[in-house]
Amino acid sequence: MLMEQAWEKFIATRDPSARHQLILHHLPLVKHLAGRVAVKLPAFIQKEDLEGYGVIGLMEALDKFDHSMGNNFDSYAYHRIRGAMLDEVRRQNWLPRTAWQKLQLYKNTRERLEGELGQAVSDERLAKEMGIKLDELHQLVFDANKMYLTSLDEEVSGNDGGLTRKLDLVEDINSPDPLSIVEEKENRRLLVEAVSMLGERDQLILSLYYSDGLTLKEIGQILEVSESRVCQLHSQAMKKLRRTVTEMLMS
Repeated sequence: MLMEQAWEKFIATRDPSARHQLILHHLPLVKHLAGRVAVKLPAFIQKEDLEGYGVIGLMEALDKFDHSMGNNFDSYAYHRIRGAMLDEVRRQNWLPRTAWQKLQLYKNTRERLEGELGQAVSDERLAKEMGIKLDELHQLVFDANKMYLTSLDEEVSGNDGGLTRKLDLVEDINSPDPLSIVEEKENRRLLVEAVSMLGERDQLILSLYYSDGLTLKEIGQILEVSESRVCQLHSQAMKKLRRTVTEMLMS
């Protein structure tokens, strides 16, 4: 009943509170899809990242869904959410499709053989099982290692026991704080414009934190991620904002 009322209110007035209620109601669908998509992905693309992209897809689904067509929203949202996740995965994945397919074959073959034999498998056995030459296997592993190294996603434990990427702990001391820049130039319009240039997830996190005054823990509850993960996403958003404001001031 509550969802029916939220839908009616959202359809009639596009009420933000009703939209927020609908987003929260459909977050389990986002988590479910993120879990399914994450199974076939390398470690540097985290399930929590997929959930973030999925939330953006869910928001787009809510805003673009046409109720007059009589379609089921869950079915429509399923494809929009999954599409948003896969679009971001393709954007991050620099490997050609053929190399990616070979990498997946390598991963699946190794896991299968190790499961059957109960021990680590030699490169020679892997190459033979995959039907490729040994030097091709070595090149494939080399490409995969480069992909992980350039991701800079090695995680360390934070003060709250959560995991944080090392990259997010490095402060750029040569880059001025965007809020300080704006205050010095007395130009709040510039900050608003810079925020509007960020992605929807970054805007949401900054809005919840600075406009609505929510804590990182409360934001984590909304997005259904850990507090340390919200801290990481907030740090990333601020870095993007800092860079955008600096570029606008210098242009």
